[in-house]
Amino acid sequence: MPGVFIILLMLLLGNGLSSAINGIIPGSVIGMVLMFLALLTGIVKPETVRKPAGYLINHMSLFFVPAGVGLMNAWNLISSNWAAIVVSSVVSTIVVLAVVGLVQQKLEKK
Repeated sequence: MPGVFIILLMLLLGNGLSSAINGIIPGSVIGMVLMFLALLTGIVKPETVRKPAGYLINHMSLFFVPAGVGLMNAWNLISSNWAAIVVSSVVSTIVVLAVVGLVQQKLEKK
């Protein structure tokens, strides 16, 4: 139970900070950063959160159900803009691949 409490506490803190900055960064992302910092500094021991985190990771597919339902609800909007969605997805994928490749090359030189 302490591990579940810590994970939920980090999520709550992240959501609170996100609200304080008007939602510029999602609360779940801030919560993950806070958890990373807590693990890095030793405030939270990895053994404490390993079992509940493993459970959440094993059942991660459940977290995609609401997103899938949202896509079905927005199907009319998606179908009318499918070309823009496909083009932006392809372009952003190519940009990410290029940036990662360039960064990797620079890191290999060092």
